Amino acid sequence: MRSLKNKKILVGITGGIAAYKIPNLIRELIKLEAEVKVVLTEEATKFVIPYTLKILSKNDVFIDQFELTDEDGIIHTSLANWPDLYVIVPATANSIAKITYGICDNLLTLFPLSSKSKILIVPSMHTNMYENEITQKNIQILKERGFYVLEPETGELAGGDVGKGRLPDIERIVFEIIKLTYKKSFLDKKILITSGPTREYIDPVRFISNPSSGKMGYELALEGVLRGGNVTLISGKVSLKPPYEVKLINIENSEELYDEVSKNFFSNDYLLMSSAVCDFKPVEKKENKIKKEEDFPSVLNIKKTRDILKEMGSLKKNQKLIGFALETENEIENAKKKLSEKNLDMIVLNKISDKSGFEKDTDEITIIFKNGKITSFPVLPKSEVAKIIFDFMEDL
Repeated sequence: MRSLKNKKILVGITGGIAAYKIPNLIRELIKLEAEVKVVLTEEATKFVIPYTLKILSKNDVFIDQFELTDEDGIIHTSLANWPDLYVIVPATANSIAKITYGICDNLLTLFPLSSKSKILIVPSMHTNMYENEITQKNIQILKERGFYVLEPETGELAGGDVGKGRLPDIERIVFEIIKLTYKKSFLDKKILITSGPTREYIDPVRFISNPSSGKMGYELALEGVLRGGNVTLISGKVSLKPPYEVKLINIENSEELYDEVSKNFFSNDYLLMSSAVCDFKPVEKKENKIKKEEDFPSVLNIKKTRDILKEMGSLKKNQKLIGFALETENEIENAKKKLSEKNLDMIVLNKISDKSGFEKDTDEITIIFKNGKITSFPVLPKSEVAKIIFDFMEDL
């Protein structure tokens, strides 16, 4: 995830059973360094204790609209204009209906009328109530008015029924909050990212590969989505959960990677080739497992794999190509050569060390542009590296 430092989040809790989960949401927001304030309906206090919310948020909790003032002035105006984002979670059918028709008989429903902040509605209720035509119409009206709505999940509900209406996981809600408060420098841009290793099989159980974890590519995919991009992630075999709202395409070997990149390249604005593609593969894959005792070869015949990035560089029209290089000698010279030969717009040079490279959570990079500009950075978390790369991509 990403930090919410200096972001102000107002959390509105209505009287639904899922309210008991919201202290965990507040805890996660505080961990991400957000400043959080909470407003509850009277009914919500039956499910969650205001004092608990005050301790977790490290701020006052507001319930009664007739408590007209706080230290900053009139509550319903000063607090309404305070947040970067107002999140109503869980949002019951009753509260959604009130907000839709401007009924402000409590502090929580008053804010949407007096606030100019972004508002996120997170519905949670029984399936029958959620799917009712009235509720669906109300949600549609709110969307048309500029409200953001995070759809509920399908799963087991409080009464034991199974259906749509379950509150999304806290992680999913946090992602949506981060996304709505993030800068949208790649809004609606189509971004193709490759990540992870390829496996080139010798026989059904053995293969040539490398220790790429895919962490950098997955951080890039998350950054692209948060900045408003439509991201497609082509991934080798890794043990990572893909970011929300990313289209994931799984591949295993370099030929599959080539096929998927070729299919998707021309429909995207950017290609970030961060996967660690094997440079070589066996000339022939054996049908059966090679027995060590019988015919295990002393020499493995190999051939070069396709240079996918070079081929895309020769075919590109208006696409921007970002390559990645991991070198052990003459790093800058080799990266510049790759940048030129493959017709790239930018290349990211990774340094191999005990803090940078394969399977690490940090990287030490140098970014090189085709105009000759070179910028180096110290060891940073891969999440920060992803931000830097996208910041530089804004100038391409």
